[in-house]
Amino acid sequence: MQLKKMPRRKRLSAGRAPLILFLCQMISALDVPLDPKLLEDLVQPPTITQQSPKDYIIDPRENIVIQCEAKGKPPPSFSWTRNGTHFDIDKDPLVTMKPGSGTLTINIMSEGKAETYEGVYQCTARNERGAAISNNIVVRPSRSPLWTKEKLEPIILRNGQSLILPCRPPLGLPPPIIFWMDNSFQRLPQSERVSQGLNGDLYFSNVLPEDTREDYICYARFNHTQTIQQKQPISVKVISVDELNDTVAANLNDTEFYSAKSNRERPPTFLTPEGNASHKEELRGNVLSLECIAEGLPTPIIYWIKEDGTLPINRTFYRNFKKTLQIIQVSEADSGNYQCIAKNPLGAIHHTISVTVKAAPYWIMAPQNLVLSPGEDGRLTCGANGSPKPRISWLLNGVPVEIAPDDPSRKIDGDTIIFSNVQERSSAVYQCNASNEYGYLLANAFVNVLAEPPRILTSANTLYQVIADRPALLDCAFFGSPLPTIEWFKGAKGSALREDIYVLHENGTLEIPVAQKDSTGTYTCVARNKLGMAKNEVHLEIKDATRIIKQPEYAVMQRGGTVSFECKVKHDHTLIPTITWLKDNGELPNDGRFTVDKDHLVVADVRDDDGGTYTCVANTTLDNVSASAVLSVVDVPNPPFDLELTDQLDKSVQLSWTPGSDNNSPITKFIIEYEDAMHEAGLWHLQTEVSGMQTTAQLKLSPYVNYSFRVMAVNSLGRSLPSEASEQYLTKAAEPDTNPTAVEGLGSEPDNLVITWKPLNGFESNGPGLQYKVSWRQKDGDDEWTSVVVANVSKYIVSGTPTFVPYLIKVQALNDVGFAPEPAVVMGHSGEDLPMVAPGNVHVNVVNSTLAEVHWDPVPLKSIRGHLQGYRIYYWKAQSSSKRNRRHLEKKILTFQGSKTHGMLPGLEPFSHYTLNVRVVNGKGEGPASPDRVFNTPEGVPSAPSSLKIVNPTLDSLTLEWDPPSRPNGILTEYTLKYQPINSTHELGPLVDLKIPANKTRWTLKNLNFSTRYKFYFYAQTAAGSGSQITEEAVTAVDEGKTAGIPPPDVGAGKAMASRQVDIATQGWFIGLMCAVALLILILLIVCFIRRNKGGKYPVKEKEDAHADPEIQPMKEDDGTFGEYSDAEDHKPLKKGSRTPSDRTVKKEDSDDSLVDYGEGVNGQFNEDGSFIGQYSGKKEKEPAEGNESSEAPSPVNAMNSFV
Repeated sequence: MQLKKMPRRKRLSAGRAPLILFLCQMISALDVPLDPKLLEDLVQPPTITQQSPKDYIIDPRENIVIQCEAKGKPPPSFSWTRNGTHFDIDKDPLVTMKPGSGTLTINIMSEGKAETYEGVYQCTARNERGAAISNNIVVRPSRSPLWTKEKLEPIILRNGQSLILPCRPPLGLPPPIIFWMDNSFQRLPQSERVSQGLNGDLYFSNVLPEDTREDYICYARFNHTQTIQQKQPISVKVISVDELNDTVAANLNDTEFYSAKSNRERPPTFLTPEGNASHKEELRGNVLSLECIAEGLPTPIIYWIKEDGTLPINRTFYRNFKKTLQIIQVSEADSGNYQCIAKNPLGAIHHTISVTVKAAPYWIMAPQNLVLSPGEDGRLTCGANGSPKPRISWLLNGVPVEIAPDDPSRKIDGDTIIFSNVQERSSAVYQCNASNEYGYLLANAFVNVLAEPPRILTSANTLYQVIADRPALLDCAFFGSPLPTIEWFKGAKGSALREDIYVLHENGTLEIPVAQKDSTGTYTCVARNKLGMAKNEVHLEIKDATRIIKQPEYAVMQRGGTVSFECKVKHDHTLIPTITWLKDNGELPNDGRFTVDKDHLVVADVRDDDGGTYTCVANTTLDNVSASAVLSVVDVPNPPFDLELTDQLDKSVQLSWTPGSDNNSPITKFIIEYEDAMHEAGLWHLQTEVSGMQTTAQLKLSPYVNYSFRVMAVNSLGRSLPSEASEQYLTKAAEPDTNPTAVEGLGSEPDNLVITWKPLNGFESNGPGLQYKVSWRQKDGDDEWTSVVVANVSKYIVSGTPTFVPYLIKVQALNDVGFAPEPAVVMGHSGEDLPMVAPGNVHVNVVNSTLAEVHWDPVPLKSIRGHLQGYRIYYWKAQSSSKRNRRHLEKKILTFQGSKTHGMLPGLEPFSHYTLNVRVVNGKGEGPASPDRVFNTPEGVPSAPSSLKIVNPTLDSLTLEWDPPSRPNGILTEYTLKYQPINSTHELGPLVDLKIPANKTRWTLKNLNFSTRYKFYFYAQTAAGSGSQITEEAVTAVDEGKTAGIPPPDVGAGKAMASRQVDIATQGWFIGLMCAVALLILILLIVCFIRRNKGGKYPVKEKEDAHADPEIQPMKEDDGTFGEYSDAEDHKPLKKGSRTPSDRTVKKEDSDDSLVDYGEGVNGQFNEDGSFIGQYSGKKEKEPAEGNESSEAPSPVNAMNSFV
């Protein structure tokens, strides 16, 4: 069982009189507990529990029921008075009293009339302890009388006059509700001009012709009898002054002609209330209604102010188009002067209403029942107020206390009765009556003197279950007179619980402010007074709190997605929680898209209305916890709507729209597009963009465009669909604002001028009939402008012009409305022709073996006959007769932009014979060639020898064969051969340098070491220097007699080898040796295979760096010296396309001497000084280094083959 939190708690203190619910030693208002066992033998004076209202209006068509209910012990008896005298119900067969109750039923439906039983009734409930009385109940039947018949003449009045249609309903009980309708039972429309007053009359500030009708009908609804009464229809006719001719006017008397006021505009005057001031009185707590209705033309507006104060904000309301001011729950502070002001453009008037708030009696402190024990003291206080101040009178058991029997324990002091040393005979019911001219109050309060031993009303052995760390409240409801004292004990032998740890409430409840696990146990409540003692045991269990350890989290999801909320709960093992999901504090929608499992809520296909707060609630029998998360459903905005065009001018319009929903993502901007239905129907163009806070935009327009607009909203997720298109708006035609752009004048032939321009589009035309006025004249002449108007085209050709003459050109747009502004003048030229003169004074300066500089004189501008593009050099190399048979003559071209008079020719071949000429170039083409000029290039360094191979290896010699360089670039003077040995640890030996005559192609090296690998470097020389080198490696033959039992080092694949044959194959030691060799080879195969897989390389360079030979220096290309040794390529296996073929022959690829890399297209392009734009980089063979360039890891297969 969960403990109910006490509404009020208090620690007991010795120096303070406690306020208790049941008994008090000094003063108390106490209800006797409605415990069945207690009520069986506990006496109590009567108490009125239910009665009819003071002003009781009944329906005369139904039986009259006057209520009077009371409680007490013993049960009270009931009697009635009518109009101040005893009402004997037994003598009237139509009147019956409900058994066990004082409620009367008067059966008037069978016979009798309600009017017979009108009067003032009062009920008395009496038992041995006293008598309680009811209010005076005034019984009146409701009335709904008919309207008196009257003849209503038609009302005729002029347009603009004021009018009051009277209602004057019959007096009814209660007053009827008034409203105006027509014959069709439709309410008549009301406005600031026409409205109904508080008295039911219909007021017209001024009449209009549309007010003419014959069925102005006032209705009165009597709610009590559910009837509606109707007044005779009133006919109103509004006519203009012109309709009132003299004859009609003469036949109308004063009654028929409602008013003689002019229909001209006039300042306001009040129709109600009359005069400048009036008075209003209202009772406290009612609704204060103040009314001002004015007439005038134009219709006046009403304003309200309070003099020397402000209107209460939360209690002030305006009704009837501000003609009625209402203040609810009015109080004395609302008294004062209120002013209504009627104003129209012709003036203003005001009326002051003085308000006085009176008050019927109202309670400040109504008397409360007293339950006292013999010998105690107490008091009854009747605190009431009103305006004027009410008079207080006391009654005892329904009789004025002045004529009641004396009681020495009672003393009356104005609105208070003081009791001292009461006895059981002092028990009675007292009535307090507070009255003034506006009403009265009547209250019953009993004094019940009881002597009762303590009783504990809480059930024995009640079990309380409480969540840890929360307050525990253990009930001990008790009763006794005198008031018992309460003590609590824990356990069988515990001492009284102290107030420094526990809270003892006045009603006996024990509170443990923060219950812990050790608070579990049995608690005993003991109640004592001088008449006895009572006790009761209750039990307390402490449970672990339910906690949400994983709460749902805030989520943002786009429409159509799936979102999941997680909620994990930890709880006491003896409690079984139930998990409930709520949306916006209500149940989840009954929709299959919502799925709930143990810990999750999943919402699929999210929609807009799924947004909101989702709450996970974990409930047990003792506690509940909850956690919430918000789901924001976002999407691109909905399209704007209600597009409207206003302020439509010739060149601007205002566009307004209503934004669609932003779908929970704020709109950042609006995009406005337009369609030109006249020129580009179906195509939408950007007009402008505005802030997301705007809903209007002032748009600039162009003439002669049939505009439609649409708007798109943009948020962080994207843009909305376009809105519906606005209405179309056709702007007026106007002359063009702009002229064509990109105007040019270029000749296509030597004798014409082609004038071109970019035409205006339809949007820029500004009107129908778009054309162009094309004008031209020679720049350097005195001719007048020649003009022609052409249709909407983009080109015009002027024929018969001199060749390449400058012209001034302008193109102006025009349409049916007029011309565009004066266009800008541009310069063009008539057609070009080929140049007539070749460049002169061409001479060549050879810079080096591959570079020459060419100079020439410029061609006169008049001879160019066009725009100078530059100069073009044609040059070619003379071929021998044998080569000329094999290939055609190849001319090369270099173009030099602009007016340059010199240029560089790069990439020439050394030791060659060249021819060149120069031509000038314009936009039409090339001019004639200059006379050919011949020049020779000096010698250069040769290319590498075409091939190198080693043949006929012996024990101490190797023979080298080679082919001369493919490009000697001069006369070869000699060859240089350098070589060095490589030992078994891949270290390089001393370098040997050898010069060989240029006419040799074969050379034998002798006195070499047997079974030794050598590396060779070979290059040719001319007078200009050393050329590129070629490298190769070879091994001398093995001397088997001297190296028995030792395999030859680094025997490469394809190496030629000479060996001495010894006939020892039949000897046993040789067979054993071969077996050992085979085993070693097998091991070598495995090791080499592993090294190959790991990508091992010769470590020659590292060895070389550690043991540098001072005689070995890097070779540069230009001086023929050796470069650094590199094994980057030498360690690669030989395969197709590799540099060194299997026959040990090295071939150099012919260099392709081309200038494709420099210049324009196949031609070269140069800077002003003739240098190349771009880097000159010929393909060169990588420089060999000292060392083993082509050496590679010995092939296991070849090593094996060398012994086969």
